[in-house]
Amino acid sequence: MASQRDKQRQEIEKFIDKMPSLSTTVGKVMEICSRTDASPNELNRVISLDPVLAGQVLKLINSAYYSLVNKVTSLTRAITMLGMNTVKNMALSTAIIRTVAGVKKSRALPTTKFWAHSIGAGVSAKLLGEVKGVPVMEREELFLAGLLHDLGKVPFGDDYIEALNIAKFEQLPLHEVELDVMGIDHQEVGLMIAEKWKLNEMITICIGNHHRCERLQGDLAEKISLVALGNIYTNVFDHGYAGDPFPRESELEKLRRQVGLSPEEFCGIGSRVVEEIRKAEVFLNL
Repeated sequence: MASQRDKQRQEIEKFIDKMPSLSTTVGKVMEICSRTDASPNELNRVISLDPVLAGQVLKLINSAYYSLVNKVTSLTRAITMLGMNTVKNMALSTAIIRTVAGVKKSRALPTTKFWAHSIGAGVSAKLLGEVKGVPVMEREELFLAGLLHDLGKVPFGDDYIEALNIAKFEQLPLHEVELDVMGIDHQEVGLMIAEKWKLNEMITICIGNHHRCERLQGDLAEKISLVALGNIYTNVFDHGYAGDPFPRESELEKLRRQVGLSPEEFCGIGSRVVEEIRKAEVFLNL
């Protein structure tokens, strides 16, 4: 069994090594946005050199996701209106979705349902963040963290079907079954991808710890717990599919109390989730 697990880990590591790096443009966008003295003009210059990305930014700002009254045709204006952090998150999410779409390995998780679940988790985390009074810019990061939280499931091969079936029929947490069956879980695999792509601290910690929020402290703990709740909400809501069985009520209650949300507040986002998911699906069509 140990040798089989070692082989699976080696295959996963090999798969991640072969995954393409994110584009140079996205790397520069992240670098610029990490500096406190950076200006929208600098960001505009970098994105302008990548016609595909520039087109995506304009398409997204003019989509229902942002619900603007007048059409925006200037990239500089788009960056000014959205804010640099939002443009960074947008560039990163579209680049990652595009990259993953080209390398998707597992036949166990249908791509469309996987990304539908991921978008649902992102939207739910963002809406729960709004209930908690998280600032607008940081809510976009909650959306991105939710969108990317299950990245570590992408490299799993067809052996993953066994783990998915055990989790489903025995109603066990999928990440625990992954460890039993394959000796590694999607959080650890996701961490390898996040480190390869040099994703920021919050996204990286979220990808690697969204099933063990109790280990975290401070502001990051609350944000990642909101993403974990968004993930649970999407499973309860049954939007898309990422292999997780119906969540245990004890896990939901623990996370809900940890972030200080009442049952009414947690359930209260329901009227908006479907509409927000519909608007956010533009990310998959860029």
